[in-house]
Amino acid sequence: MKFVFSQRFFILLFIGFVLLSAAWFGKAALYITFLFDLVILGLAAADYYISEDAAGINIEREMEHRFSMGAINQVKLRIANRTGRPITLIVKDEYPPEMELLTSREVKLTIPANRNRSWRYDLMPTARGDYSFGDTPLRFLSRMGLIWKQIRVPTASTVKVYPDIQAAKENELYAHRNRALQQGAKKARPRGQGREFESLRDFVVGDEIRHISWAASARRGKLITRQYTIERSQNIVVMVDAGRLMTARIGRLSKLDHAINAALSIAYVASSGGDNVGLLVFNRRVRSFLPPRRGRDQVNRIMESLYNVEPQMIEPSYARAFSFLGVNCHRRSLVIVLTDLVDRDSSAELLAHASNLVPRHLPLIVTIGDTDLSALVRTVPSTSSDVYRQSVAEGILRQREQALSGIRQLGGLALDVPAGRLSLELVNQYLEVKERGLL
Repeated sequence: MKFVFSQRFFILLFIGFVLLSAAWFGKAALYITFLFDLVILGLAAADYYISEDAAGINIEREMEHRFSMGAINQVKLRIANRTGRPITLIVKDEYPPEMELLTSREVKLTIPANRNRSWRYDLMPTARGDYSFGDTPLRFLSRMGLIWKQIRVPTASTVKVYPDIQAAKENELYAHRNRALQQGAKKARPRGQGREFESLRDFVVGDEIRHISWAASARRGKLITRQYTIERSQNIVVMVDAGRLMTARIGRLSKLDHAINAALSIAYVASSGGDNVGLLVFNRRVRSFLPPRRGRDQVNRIMESLYNVEPQMIEPSYARAFSFLGVNCHRRSLVIVLTDLVDRDSSAELLAHASNLVPRHLPLIVTIGDTDLSALVRTVPSTSSDVYRQSVAEGILRQREQALSGIRQLGGLALDVPAGRLSLELVNQYLEVKERGLL
């Protein structure tokens, strides 16, 4: 077993050197110093052999089996002392170097005999995927305190880093607070403008004219409107572009990361609302597909499909993706396409093939707005280079808006949303679709 000398050992040796400085007064002092240091070394050797081995010390690492990217995740070490005596130790856990360490991973503890102590530190993953924790290095002080014994306690484990699960759950709670998805808090059935008629009520400002019941209004002598229930068990399919443009970074995250967080949020919300949720990840080809299903198990399957998806430097094929969807999804669905557009060719391809979704499906094309581009357009250029960059930015934004306008003209829906509001705006759009009965 490896070891290092302790501070106490070096202090005692220093005392020996002090005695050595008195050797000028005679050979006796030199012999005394030599004997003193020899005794210290002998005591250190004896201390090594009489001190416990690692069998009496146990460490367990406790943490969630799923980490959330971009969120604070806590790691807990539970240290048990079964040596029969108080023991002082230094623990320095080995965490995945790809994660950002937010608090110290090293701690010095004194644990009474046959007692446990716990210690926590925080990590923030900056990318999705599989990560490994190593064994935990440990030093514990010997019985006489002259050496630190060094061991590695077997604690190796792996963890999966998922999209921001906490944010998705918060969006789910937000949706529950919306009256369109209330289920338990109020006994009334959720109401909106779906296709299933439920009851009549007095007309209020803001109701659509097309829902007025003229016959009932004539009988009662006042305007009466029809009220509908929100339809459930409808299909929601989220298509995630994992192509070249999704590699661009906004803040700490890539555009694909933002898209995946939004996809997970809508999966939580739609599932809690009783709808069937499906997933299609594509670039040049279809990389994964989950047919629409309902329930929390489906949300877990979606998380498993998304947590290790990485963008590739290839152009997406909307033709293959939409063709695949047409063959494998026959029931009318809200098809949410999370993508990005920067040039005329990609915009034209998206428009050409999105038209094939209508009228069977309701497409919702969502692009991730770039705040840097918008800021560049608003700035006053001071050099010819600034003028050129501003012109390029204006062209990109114009082509994107033209493509989204084309989607709306086809009868679909379109959003261009800053990354920071992507999940929330997408949830709001979904709730509006449900309440207006667009499916």
